[in-house]
Amino acid sequence: METPIGKVTHYYGKLSVAVVALRQPLRLGDRVKVKDGDREWEQSIASLQLDHKPVEAARAGDEVAVKVEGKAREGALLLRVE
Repeated sequence: METPIGKVTHYYGKLSVAVVALRQPLRLGDRVKVKDGDREWEQSIASLQLDHKPVEAARAGDEVAVKVEGKAREGALLLRVE
């Protein structure tokens, strides 16, 4: 089952970092799927930053930076894989 966590608001290609507006909490180690149009992939959250500072977890309503394994364009969805 996949639960929507948030939506990508910006992507930094040189860093492979997506800025995600969260609708649900997110923690380091969570398994997620990134859906970007017809492309999608699964990964674990290995890097999570809030206000340019590393954090273990973030809450709904936070805007966080997440290291991603593929290009995640603006509007891509982040889903929790259970």
